Amino acid sequence: MRLLLLSNSRAADGTYLQWPRHELHAFLGSRMHTVLFVPYAAVPGTLSAYEGYAQRVRTAFAGLGYAIASLHEAEDAEEAVRAAAAIVVGGGNTFHLLSQLYSAGLLELIAERVRSGVPYIGWSAGSVIACPSISTTNDMPIIEPPSLRALGLVQFQINAHYTDAHPPGHQGETRAERIAEFLSLQPSVTVIGLREGSLLHVAGTEIRLAGTGARVFRAGQPALEWTANEALPRGT
Repeated sequence: MRLLLLSNSRAADGTYLQWPRHELHAFLGSRMHTVLFVPYAAVPGTLSAYEGYAQRVRTAFAGLGYAIASLHEAEDAEEAVRAAAAIVVGGGNTFHLLSQLYSAGLLELIAERVRSGVPYIGWSAGSVIACPSISTTNDMPIIEPPSLRALGLVQFQINAHYTDAHPPGHQGETRAERIAEFLSLQPSVTVIGLREGSLLHVAGTEIRLAGTGARVFRAGQPALEWTANEALPRGT
């Protein structure tokens, strides 16, 4: 399998899919022409929302030399997934994304295609659904999917947009505390908190971190800082 899992699409200066452009191009290569985009994380999930999202991604990928075929435009969604040379899943609301994939009967098919070697790119919600479940997402459950079970392409969980920030006087849990709550009930699972401007490149059993860095959480252990060009902390 080959996956590129980004924490975020938009940089602090507002540019869209520009900070990872070199990683995206290196991942897809020069022989790729058209990739399939899944816009289902857009909310509300109307045709116009999908069209607007697809156009934004189409513009960004055109700058890299790739055309976008959006799944919402396909006459036969299953056939579009079966024919895809690469699959790109955008961010938004993770619950809506997963619900739509279940409704369309595409969850298992996408997983099958990626396991067979079709390159997969996701950011934010699109990265979270590559995990066994979406239990470590940051989103509100605005819609109830049939299950929290996701693609299961990797063994660990991702918390996208990870931050250590805790505003003065704020009485809510920190992100680390919420992840600790998850691990108290799922002690065998590893959670990777992907900071803004970071991504994971998965090639088979090898995982490479690029960008600003990440934190690795395991039950009963201090969180480990993981920086680019360092080996993945053992046990992940």
